[in-house]
Amino acid sequence: MDISGLLKLMVDKGASDLHLRVPSPPVLRIDGQLIPLPDLPSVATKDVEMVFEHITTPEQRSTFLKELDLDFAYSVPGLARFRVSVMRQRGTISIAFRMVTFKVFTIDELGLPQICKGLILEPRGLILITGPTGSGRSTTMAALIDYLNENVERNVIIIEDPIEYLHSNKKCIIAQRDLGDDAKAFDIALAQSLRHDPDVIVVSEMWDLATISTAIRAAEAGHLVMATLHTVDAAQTIDHLIDIFPFEQQPQIRLQLSRVITAILSQTLLP
Repeated sequence: MDISGLLKLMVDKGASDLHLRVPSPPVLRIDGQLIPLPDLPSVATKDVEMVFEHITTPEQRSTFLKELDLDFAYSVPGLARFRVSVMRQRGTISIAFRMVTFKVFTIDELGLPQICKGLILEPRGLILITGPTGSGRSTTMAALIDYLNENVERNVIIIEDPIEYLHSNKKCIIAQRDLGDDAKAFDIALAQSLRHDPDVIVVSEMWDLATISTAIRAAEAGHLVMATLHTVDAAQTIDHLIDIFPFEQQPQIRLQLSRVITAILSQTLLP
């Protein structure tokens, strides 16, 4: 299977995702719709195994054998950067590629509200970017980081799984930590970041109680923390953040959130 050719086809057709899953033909997602490629042969077990070997390192393959899941970034020079997710299904490997452009779009290019420029310059607080999968949360987050980087001097630590957009140092000094390669877990990496004199801490996903609790403490300590959630609006976001804690802790968490939340940006992509 020619994975380079498939990824080029994906880019040429403007697809957001490519799915390789036995025993179906390759499938693209274009404008939200799944489009099979019937002119191509169905994906066989040997095909996905060959692709997996081609795009991974020995360390990544070892991790996959233990965890049975793997997320990482993969770049094709001169073409695009991809977020890759690998899982086991029915005894075979299933691979999904999501395209991430090399270009970091600006706040203005994305048409985001101008208030975003002021939010990311806040000295402290908690900014949450929410929306369903595929709604552009990572793109919005990258635009806010880039605006910060263009305008003020800050020490920024970004914790991601995997790293999607690459940020070079402009006015900011930026550290990008890849979960698995550079850090063991979001909550541990977030706690460690506090020892590195950060002004801004960015967490690509806040899934669990430990990460959410550490993020709130970091914001209370005077840092600006930015993270994403899969919730669909501000009200659901607040409910989720409170409900994840044991009942007896919820009144205290409600009070803490009222003190640290700077903004909740909820977005969805329109057809």
